[in-house]
Amino acid sequence: MNSLKPWLSRSSQLKPATEGAAPSGGRAAATFAARLTFEGVTRRYGETTALAGVDLDIAPAEVVCLLGPSGCGKTTLLRIAAGIEKPSEGRVLINDREVAGPSCFVAPEHRSVGLMFQDFALFPHLTILGNVAFGLKGLPRDEARREALKALARVGLENTADEYPHILSGGQQQRVALARAIVPRPAVMLMDEPFSGLDVQLREAMQEETMGLLRETRATSVIVTHDPEEAMRLGDRIAVMTRGAVVQAGSAEDLYHQPAGLFVARLFSEINEITYPVVGGKVATPFATLPAPGLSDGASAIVCVRERGITLSQDGPGLAGRVLDVKFLGDVARLEVGIEGFDKPLKVRVRELEGWKRGAEVRAEIDPGRVLVFPGEA
Repeated sequence: MNSLKPWLSRSSQLKPATEGAAPSGGRAAATFAARLTFEGVTRRYGETTALAGVDLDIAPAEVVCLLGPSGCGKTTLLRIAAGIEKPSEGRVLINDREVAGPSCFVAPEHRSVGLMFQDFALFPHLTILGNVAFGLKGLPRDEARREALKALARVGLENTADEYPHILSGGQQQRVALARAIVPRPAVMLMDEPFSGLDVQLREAMQEETMGLLRETRATSVIVTHDPEEAMRLGDRIAVMTRGAVVQAGSAEDLYHQPAGLFVARLFSEINEITYPVVGGKVATPFATLPAPGLSDGASAIVCVRERGITLSQDGPGLAGRVLDVKFLGDVARLEVGIEGFDKPLKVRVRELEGWKRGAEVRAEIDPGRVLVFPGEA
């Protein structure tokens, strides 16, 4: 992470690729959103492959969240986009201009890319104003001060201009880091888990403020997160990564309703997983016979029943069951329900107001249209 800090303020200073390079330390006259494209990007460290042929095209002014577990390659992809690292194979293009590839490498300061990371990396020996103006050294001092004050005003901290970072709260430091990143008006903004160090209430407030500012500046944005809910809240699209590859990219609705595999389904839903054999291209469950396309007879299939896809009633249709446990989770309750035909209890999420108690006899309906079927895991 420390190797990224020198670029926090320098790498986002220059004009978009379509306008050519500006002098080092300068500032683009305005934000022009740029298309960011990864073509077959691979990154190896010795025998270890961090990225395995990533293909991703991000439209101008689009906000894309990179979602996945630690170590899946999200930060490495950001470092390559910024120019801090070079790809072992593949190309990176900004506005269809190659900035990294087999025979081309554009320095970070000529890419019009802004960076913001979770530790904020503010300079403790500089004032708040000095931190924000750090990336504007190519401007006359008075003009740099005016631009920095405008950026601070946009995040509501102009009254702290002459203070030092140590007096600020975590949320205020995050705002300063954001002001510093946007003041050069980059065409592309890269953010690596920028909200992970904040408490829940502050995190949501800062997410709203940050997204408002990104929409206003129209910078093409890539936000790294390991939180699916955060990704759904922030991104126009979400690119799910695992083991150095993008396994699915699309809207939150696409990933929720049509996950490409079990890994994606687990990210976006609380699910019950039950294994059944495939017979005649189908799996027989206690509630319905489901199609298992692409699976051969005798193979195992994992049937995924969403916790919210089970409806309970006292006297309605469905399978007989009994509530074995109840966990209060605020507006919802998570029940453990033994249901006729299933070898183990299923988890069910219901509105807390429904008031189910342990030991209650129930009827359980499962909507086959909300059930997912995937190949069994090796």
